[in-house]
Amino acid sequence: MKGYGQFCPIAKAAEIFCERWTALVIRNLGAGAERFNDIHRGVPHMSATLLTKRLRQLEAEGLVRRQRGRSGKSWTYHLTQAGAEFLPLVGALGIWGQRWTRREIQEGELDLGLLIWGLEYSVDPTAFGSDRHVLRLDVSDQPEQKRLYWFVCEAGKLDLCVSDPGGSTDLFLEATLENFIRVYRGDVALETAVDDGRLTVDGAPKHIRRLRRWFNFDEMAKTHPAENGPTRQMASPLRM
Repeated sequence: MKGYGQFCPIAKAAEIFCERWTALVIRNLGAGAERFNDIHRGVPHMSATLLTKRLRQLEAEGLVRRQRGRSGKSWTYHLTQAGAEFLPLVGALGIWGQRWTRREIQEGELDLGLLIWGLEYSVDPTAFGSDRHVLRLDVSDQPEQKRLYWFVCEAGKLDLCVSDPGGSTDLFLEATLENFIRVYRGDVALETAVDDGRLTVDGAPKHIRRLRRWFNFDEMAKTHPAENGPTRQMASPLRM
């Protein structure tokens, strides 16, 4: 990591934190991703070689701890106390981004894999109780082999399936990739998206009522754009 050549603590911290991809790697670890492949899924445009290098750098700086997985054949990665203390900074960065930098989603930013990864690590699997409940997401504008995903919630745990896990499905959600992202990111309120047809939801009313709790919207998603920010200046007909 290239240094600033200053003794200032801000400069020393920035040498680590401001390195490209570092904030996102810390975000992924803070979300609960532990295995290399799971961390990588959250930064799909980062090469595996660079991710390996960055994890080693963060380990050398004392922000990440590497340990053997249960099988003993692979490694898992975890934030140390020093690394965990970066998480509020990552959260504050995201809230600032929601207020001041949200613009129209560019074509290259419509990332299906990142959406599914984000849902996997953010939804609340206890939203419907401890019994088994299954939600099917249909990303309607994607190729047939990539449009269906099942989220199995049971006993406080979540399993993501890319094929039908069997048994009954409790909720069916259908939207385009862009509209799913807009709901997930907080651009459009869940209820608004359902009311105007951008998100189609089918299931028992008692399950639909718990859908907001399942999405588990965080402070970033609840943050509104600044009135005089670029989002307001570049108003979109899809922005509510």
